[in-house]
Amino acid sequence: MIDYRLRVHRRFPQKQMRQAVIYLQSTKSDLVQQSAFTLEKTRHEFEVIRLWEQPASAFLQSPGLLPFAVLSQVSDRAQTLRQVAQLIDQMPDPRAQSNVLASTFVLAGLVLESEVIQQVLRRDIMQESVTYQLIKSEGREEGREEGREEGREEALRQIVANLTREGMSPDVIARITGLTIEQIQQVQPAIDQP
Repeated sequence: MIDYRLRVHRRFPQKQMRQAVIYLQSTKSDLVQQSAFTLEKTRHEFEVIRLWEQPASAFLQSPGLLPFAVLSQVSDRAQTLRQVAQLIDQMPDPRAQSNVLASTFVLAGLVLESEVIQQVLRRDIMQESVTYQLIKSEGREEGREEGREEGREEALRQIVANLTREGMSPDVIARITGLTIEQIQQVQPAIDQP
């Protein structure tokens, strides 16, 4: 934070800056109480916001802060999520609505079970969110990569099977394929089955 503050100061010496560390979940770490960084004769101070100590009303007044309400000082997080969902439904801008909904979904996941979240939040609106689309595309890419890996493994199993049927020893197959003897031996019982 001090590095960032100094870089901004160099570019905009007259600019005022208010820095804060926001803790999303309660923790027993001593860092949650630290509001200054000290290094030899240098001292940098910043604010610390512990969301679990903040009243929910502070987040329910502004659409951009709604996702944080469920992390605030509340007795019933599921009820707070329902209240947030109602406020999101009232937002006039569909794009902002979907983005706030997606952010709420992600942050609520820190303190609530996914079943509760899915019961309360409307997925159809959230699916229009940039955040949701990014997560979805990353999931698809991971799925494609897993599929490619499974395809490579299946191809290697087929090669091992073919080479074994041709009478090659496991040592030779290992040199050709780069597999270990153990990996080849795991494939061989499947070859013997009809």
